[in-house]
Formats: sequence, C-alpha cells, structure tokens
Amino acid sequence: MFDYSARPELLKGRVILVTGAGRGIGAAAAKTYAAHGATVLLLGKTEANLTQVYDEIEAAGHPQPAVIPFNLETAQPHQYDELAAMIETEFGHLDGLLHNASIIGPRTPLEQLSGENFMRVMQVNVNAMFMLTSTLLPLLKLSQDASVVFTSSSVGRKGRAYWGAYGVSKFATEGLMQTLADELDGVAPVRANSINPGATRTSMRALAYPGENPSNNPAPEAIMPVYLYLMGPDSTGINGQAFDAQ
Repeated sequence: MFDYSARPELLKGRVILVTGAGRGIGAAAAKTYAAHGATVLLLGKTEANLTQVYDEIEAAGHPQPAVIPFNLETAQPHQYDELAAMIETEFGHLDGLLHNASIIGPRTPLEQLSGENFMRVMQVNVNAMFMLTSTLLPLLKLSQDASVVFTSSSVGRKGRAYWGAYGVSKFATEGLMQTLADELDGVAPVRANSINPGATRTSMRALAYPGENPSNNPAPEAIMPVYLYLMGPDSTGINGQAFDAQ
C-alpha cells in the first residue's frame, strides 16, 4: 500500500470535484477529502447515490459538499460550460479534480467488440474526461496549488487481451495526463498525475471478475493515502507521474 499519512486538515479550504462520487472509490475519495477539510463537489449520474454521500459527509460534521447530477455519457458541450460557470459563481475557483468515473464495457475480443460499445466506453472514459479537464482548467489555474488526478489501470499501462475498449481508454487516460502535465509544467500552478487503484472491492471489479472473492481485495477506504497525497500540498511539484495505490 502507498505509504503516506495525511495530517487532519491537509485539504482545509480546498474545493475539489470528484467524478463518479456516488459509490465505490469515488465515494470513498469524496468522504476522505471532506474529512480532511475540503469542500467536495460530488459529480455523478445517479442523484440518489450522490445524496447519500452528501448526507454522510454532512452527518460527520465536515464542510458542506455540493451535489452535481451530471451524465458524462450524454452531456453536451454547453453543459460543461454551464457547470464551469456554476462552480465559478458558487466557489470562485477549483483546487482539485479527481477523474474517477469510468465504465468497463464488454470484456470481449476486439474482433467481437461492436463499434457502438467501443464508442460508448470512449465517450465516458476519454471524451468526457477531456471535456471536463479543458473546461475546468481556467478555474484550476485560479488556485495557488491545484491538482488533477486521473484514474488509470494496469491494463492502461500494458495491453491485455479481452480488456477491449476499457484498456484502450486507460492508455488514452495516461496519454491525456502526460500531455497535460507537460503543457502545465512551469507554466501554471496545476499538476497532473495518474493513479492505478489496483484490485479493489468495488462493483466494477466484481463485474470484471465475477469468480473472485471480493473480500480478498482491500476496501476503497484502504487505498486512500495516495489519493490524499496527490490532492494535497505535499505533492506540489510532482507532475506527469503514474502512481500505484497498492
């Protein structure tokens, strides 16, 4: 496990947007960021899930989060602009962006993968991630120390059979992170890095490995040290790097 111990108020005063914040790793990250003082913007498709995370954060007495229902599969360019305008009006700037939302798509040989399924995975995992990054970058640049964290995978670092569109999308994620990091280097107070969570006890993992015993994998909460490290000031100057949570 990534070795890092975060001080209690590591993220005090920071505004951090988390995609896919309704469950799994996204929900754990949102609650962890809030517990360390951040105002967390919970973005996701299912409002009921986001509201549950909101209620848990509020019940724990952490800074009041915000719920942002947003469908990354169907969102149009103007909706990203409206999202950025809302964040600017309400919060003035953005200190962190965790790209966590992904869909896995069919696990099948490329030969049998339909164009429709390929494009759907790319839409959520790559196109929407690019749109969010480019639209929110001006708000991140208003921070004194901002961090963009991309969620990768071992299959986005070395290709593996039958991981189809998901694997390809994670290679694209690493490419987007590296390109952005190089463009920001020495130019803006924004850094970009990626995290490979590894095998974690989530519904997506269960979908990908139905025969696996989930209890053999760590809970999302257990892999949070690297998520805290990259989102807080201790990682200032770390840019363009690929991290493993485990």
